[in-house]
Amino acid sequence: MGRRGRAAAQTMLQEQVMTTVSPIPPGFRSVTPHMTIKNAGEAMDFYVKAFGAVEISRFPMPGMDLLAHGLLRVGDSFIMIADEFPPEFCADALSPTTAKGTTVALHIYTEDVDGMYRRALDAGCESVMEPMDAFWGDRYGMVRDPYGHHWGLATHVKDLAPEEMAQAAAAEFSGAGER
Repeated sequence: MGRRGRAAAQTMLQEQVMTTVSPIPPGFRSVTPHMTIKNAGEAMDFYVKAFGAVEISRFPMPGMDLLAHGLLRVGDSFIMIADEFPPEFCADALSPTTAKGTTVALHIYTEDVDGMYRRALDAGCESVMEPMDAFWGDRYGMVRDPYGHHWGLATHVKDLAPEEMAQAAAAEFSGAGER
């Protein structure tokens, strides 16, 4: 086979490979949280303890004592984790401890929200909201981890039609101005 024939065969092989590779890797969803955390490796260990996460991988940043990329699985979902980097690498990727707050909460559906809530507190999370029966049909609580991230914890207990949810919300918040 001449050079032209080999090049054509290689092109065909590359096209076949490109068409068989899934655009979303196996096990991933369309949206995957990617958390920036000071002491990301330590945080990964904490999430294993607090939420029963399973560590998939860690990739340290060459030449630096920082985690470039970590991957955990919680239930059937992945979470990516990386250390906060110096501004010359990524000026906008701050951890909640540096930013002095967070605008994101991660949400975990579990079969036993009360058990996961206790497990998280025992591991070192701070209670934000004790589990309660929420108007939208979940038993729901929230914790803050030592790295500044909020975690909503829920067990879905009741399916509601939109009208039922609207009525439940109105009843829940009818006395909101009095609180």
